[in-house]
Amino acid sequence: MNVERAKAIYDSSENIAVQLDGKPIWIEHVDQANGMATVQIGSRPGNTQTVRVDRLEEQ
Repeated sequence: MNVERAKAIYDSSENIAVQLDGKPIWIEHVDQANGMATVQIGSRPGNTQTVRVDRLEEQ
């Protein structure tokens, strides 16, 4: 995924399925300047990671 698409998903009011390494995630923040995203893995709010947006896959 590219940074523009990650930002569009983050800004969308729709529920768009995204995965990281085959696991469902929620995008919590997109750092467009650095091509990074902070994501919540699964349904646990404390389970977050910052990853390169190119590791994210839209389903």
